[in-house]
Amino acid sequence: MIACLRGVVEEWGADWLLVFVGGVGLRVQVPASTAEALGRRGENVVLHTHLHLREDAVALYGFATGEDLRLFEMLISVSGVGPRGALSLLSALGAEGLSDAVAAGDAPRLQQVPGVGQKMAARLVLELKGKLAGRAAASVSTGRDDEVVAALVGLGYTQAEAQAAAASVPSDGSLSVEERLRSALAYFGRRA
Repeated sequence: MIACLRGVVEEWGADWLLVFVGGVGLRVQVPASTAEALGRRGENVVLHTHLHLREDAVALYGFATGEDLRLFEMLISVSGVGPRGALSLLSALGAEGLSDAVAAGDAPRLQQVPGVGQKMAARLVLELKGKLAGRAAASVSTGRDDEVVAALVGLGYTQAEAQAAAASVPSDGSLSVEERLRSALAYFGRRA
């Protein structure tokens, strides 16, 4: 699996970069924000990547940050959203705008993206609202929350699930890390 690449930009377009890595040119599909930020000839870049394999094609998708990559992977986990659709959503709304729209349940805003209809927008809100709320809560988490999240990830939960569980724990400061972890594990029992 190609998880990251470092190379020099040779050419670019609105949604792609041609990056030379070790003498090989890789065409990487990117959101518009990444193409704008990194699309200058001769610029050294580092891209977090997702390799998408299909029976009839192989495509490499690249992102300026690991957070953008994780959001892309959440999007393609939604039934009916493929890599091109996820890239279109990220290009049109940006990572922050997309997260805000889903967290607010703003389906009409999602429908403004070409190719996203009413049903798809509703499905995105339904399937991602909790995951992105956990992501937003994680950005303001304390060090103790980070320990709980790391422990849950070590137990096999996804980063988004772990962050949502940690965010559900009362943050009054009276609980030890172990008690917070127990409470976070109880979150999964309540959801079942």
